[in-house]
Amino acid sequence: MNEPLWLNECELVGTVVTLRPLRASDAQGLMAAASDGRLWELWFTGVPSPASIEQYLASALSEQSQGRALPFVVVDNASGNVIGSTRFCNATPQHRRVEIGYTWYAQRFQRSAVNTECKYLLLGHAFEHLSAIAVEFRTHWHNRASREAIARLGAKQDGVLRNHQIESEGGFRDTVVFSILESEWPVVKKGLAFERVRRQFATADREPGG
Repeated sequence: MNEPLWLNECELVGTVVTLRPLRASDAQGLMAAASDGRLWELWFTGVPSPASIEQYLASALSEQSQGRALPFVVVDNASGNVIGSTRFCNATPQHRRVEIGYTWYAQRFQRSAVNTECKYLLLGHAFEHLSAIAVEFRTHWHNRASREAIARLGAKQDGVLRNHQIESEGGFRDTVVFSILESEWPVVKKGLAFERVRRQFATADREPGG
């Protein structure tokens, strides 16, 4: 008899965004989001391009079917449009550990309330519903913006995996690993809740008529 999946499909609803399960039919919405800034041209990220979107979706959904991942699309609540993607990945249910990764947003939603709220929703689900004992974040050594954003969440750097991966063009990727522990979540949650509200007001102030 098969063991029940640890990562079950769910919808995480916030004030600014909703995270809903990724579907193969999301290809067009994801491409529209990634086209804002032509994000696939950033060499240190894994954002899908028009040429790779089908493989991107197939890989994400295959990982989900095997219980190792739970991919989401990020939906802007105001417009209903897909503005990016994120996922739980590299799950090890027997150790109650999971990573949050494959995160990207359309350029116009970067440095806004979106990322803070996404992490608030995902971390809350991991610690409060999945009973995770640790949540990991990994990013490319050269992606300084990502490293700084992860540190601002309250995650601590565990170390650097040197020559961790061979990239498509043959170079070597150094991966920086961060984590938040179960015991650290209450304090991290308070910080994220404050930052979530602060960024929502800051975003509203920048909008015409706001």
